[in-house]
Amino acid sequence: MGFSCGIVGLPNVGKSTLFNALLAAEIANVQNYPFCTIEPNRGRIAVPSLAFDSLVECIEPDKAIPNFIEIVDIAGLVKGASKGEGLGNKFLAHIREVDAILHLVRCFASAKVLHVEQQADALRDAEILETELLLADISRLEPLLASQAKRARGATSRSLKREQALLELVNATLNEGRSARSLITKGAIDEEDYDFFKNLGLLSAKPMLYVCNIGEGGESEVAFVQAMEKKAAKEGAKLIRLSAIVEAELVGLTREERASLLADPDQPSGLECAAKTLFELLDLLPFFTAGKQEVRAWTLKRGQTAYDAAGKIHSDFQRGFIRAETIDHKTLLNYKSFEAAREVGKVRQEGKDYIVAENDVLLFRFNV
Repeated sequence: MGFSCGIVGLPNVGKSTLFNALLAAEIANVQNYPFCTIEPNRGRIAVPSLAFDSLVECIEPDKAIPNFIEIVDIAGLVKGASKGEGLGNKFLAHIREVDAILHLVRCFASAKVLHVEQQADALRDAEILETELLLADISRLEPLLASQAKRARGATSRSLKREQALLELVNATLNEGRSARSLITKGAIDEEDYDFFKNLGLLSAKPMLYVCNIGEGGESEVAFVQAMEKKAAKEGAKLIRLSAIVEAELVGLTREERASLLADPDQPSGLECAAKTLFELLDLLPFFTAGKQEVRAWTLKRGQTAYDAAGKIHSDFQRGFIRAETIDHKTLLNYKSFEAAREVGKVRQEGKDYIVAENDVLLFRFNV
């Protein structure tokens, strides 16, 4: 199961610089003019995990494979993108493919870096982009509302009437200038309606992480960040701060070299914070398989079972599922191996319906 996140923002806010830092490679074309990115750049980044790192250090396997999230660097959107301005329709289609949105907002003023709106204003810039997402969603709903109204007219089906009512609720929300995501935040989408809501494919329904791209400080920068923090708090959204330039400089540095740039060289970088936050935003959790040949991190949605976990690894594991030998990673670290932990009764035998916990280490028994 792969998960993807799209980096979006106005032109020249630092998306490609951040993408390069994420991938530790200069594979995006960083230039100081709008629309230098036309086709989206794609790559995977590892999701930082202290639990995974500690298992690798303890077991010293031949191979170690962390969790990954695919990152898509989508070209800058401009005012009018929902009507095709700045190749907007093409770029909006790229956003529709991702699971979550990393909204990079420029929170620094610089005469050296062009701004598509002439000068920086973080809150205005964020609202320009989000307005385009709302307008694109409204356009997408119009034909759906018309066709659903015809189907629901005179129908006795309870599900059709619920769908019609949900479409009208979403449409009213969008026209009030609020995202479809806000309905989830406020608990306005019932569980039985969630699949229908999700399948509408609305851009503004996607989980969003605000990332304030900061510079060298100053009053305007502080004001920009504070305005974004208020916006995120009002929406119940997550927000982090980082400097795309600094993150690019940190790539590949030793601990000693990092110490010259950071007060604490062991503190997580902004990129590590972003990756972990995105993982949480998508409501994912890691579980592990661990042995001398390989320590590997796997991904589940919260609430999924050992049976689901078996299917992530191999269809035969799921088809012939017998049980999942289970131990939390901290206990495994204490005993160094599954075998040693099993001897003292620390390994649990779990069935198909066991809800996998974060950082569980699983060994599947199966027969096909």
